Amino acid sequence: MNRRQWFQFGAAAIGALIGLVLAVPGVAYLLSPLLKRRTDDSDFRTLTRLGDLVEGQPRSFSIIEEQRDAWVSYPATPVGTVWLVRQPEDAPEPVIALSAECPHLACKIKVSGDGKGFLCPCHASFFELDGSRVNRISPRGMDTLEVEPIDPNDPNAEIRVKFHRFRTGTEEKIPLA
Repeated sequence: MNRRQWFQFGAAAIGALIGLVLAVPGVAYLLSPLLKRRTDDSDFRTLTRLGDLVEGQPRSFSIIEEQRDAWVSYPATPVGTVWLVRQPEDAPEPVIALSAECPHLACKIKVSGDGKGFLCPCHASFFELDGSRVNRISPRGMDTLEVEPIDPNDPNAEIRVKFHRFRTGTEEKIPLA
C-alpha cells in the first residue's frame, strides 16, 4: 500500500465513521415506537378493595404515574385524583368513580361540609354524590370514570378504574389526549 492509497483508505474510514455517528440518532428515531415500553393495555388501575369502602361515603385516591417527555423520564408523581363512592345494594353498579377535577375550571373537588355531596372551592359548584350538578356554575356534572366490573358480594374484589382527564368549560365530556 503506497502513501496515496493509505490516505484514501483513511479518508474513507473517517467518512464512514462520521456517517455512522450521524445515522445512529436517525435509526433510533425510526425504531423508537418499537422500543417504547408498553403500558397495560386495559389502563385500569387498582385503587382499593370493595370492603374498604363504606356505602355513601366518598373516598379519594391519588393517581400516580411516571411521565415521559421525549427522552426525559420523570419520577412517579400524582397526576389526578379519583373519588370512589360505594352505592347501595340495589344500585346497578356497586361503585361509581368520579374525577376530582371540576369540569368548570379544573379546580380540585372536595367533599362538602355535610358529607352529602361534593363542592368545588374555586367557584362554589355543588354536586350530588352521584356527580350530578346541583347549581349551574359548572357546565356539566362531575366526570364519571369507567370502573371494571366486579362481584358486588365479594368484599375482596379489587376496584379498578380507568383514569382520564377531560376538557374543562364545555358541556360535552371530551377526553384529553
